[in-house]
Amino acid sequence: MASRGTTETSKLKQNLEEQLDRLMQQLQDLDECREELDADEYEETKKETLEQLREINDSLKKIMSGDMTLVDELSGMQLAIQAAISQAFKTPEVIRMFAKKQPRQLRTRLAEMDRDLMMGKLGRNLYMQQKVEILTALRKLGEKLTPDDETFLSTNAGTALSQFERVSADLGSGDKVFALASFEVEKAKQ
Repeated sequence: MASRGTTETSKLKQNLEEQLDRLMQQLQDLDECREELDADEYEETKKETLEQLREINDSLKKIMSGDMTLVDELSGMQLAIQAAISQAFKTPEVIRMFAKKQPRQLRTRLAEMDRDLMMGKLGRNLYMQQKVEILTALRKLGEKLTPDDETFLSTNAGTALSQFERVSADLGSGDKVFALASFEVEKAKQ
C-alpha cells in the first residue's frame, strides 16, 4: 500500500460523487413520473431521496475539508501493527483504559496496584511492567506525571515502550495513537 490511503480516499470520493449523480437523476426521474405515482408514494420517495442526498453531501464535505480520509485510518493501522510487533503494551486492561481515554481509571488502577504490592497480592515484576505501561499511557493522554513517576518511567521503560513512544511520535499523537489502542484491545479480546 504505497499510496498510504491516498488512492483509496480518491476512490471513496469518486464513489460518493457517483452516488450524488445517481440521486440527482433519481429526483429528476421522480418529477417526470410524478403523475404516475399517488401523492403519498411520491412524497415518501422524494423525502427518502433528499435524505440520502443530505447524507452524501455531508460525507463529501468532510472528505473535501480533510476531516474524513482513509489516510489517517491507514496510518493508525500501521501504528497498530508496529506496536503489536514491538509488544509495547501487554496488559489488555491498560490498553482498554488508554483507548477509551480514561486517565482517572488509569490512576485508580495504579493506586490499587501500589496497595496490592504492599499487601503481597501482586508480584514485583508484574507491578513494574504494568506501572510502566500505565505511566506511558498517562503521558500519551497528556497527563502530567510527578517527578518520581518520570524518574520511574525513564529508569524502567524497556525498549518496547521506547519504540512505541518513538513510532507514535513519528506518526503524531491523538486519534492515530488511540486507533492503535483500540486495535490492541480488539486483538487482546481474541
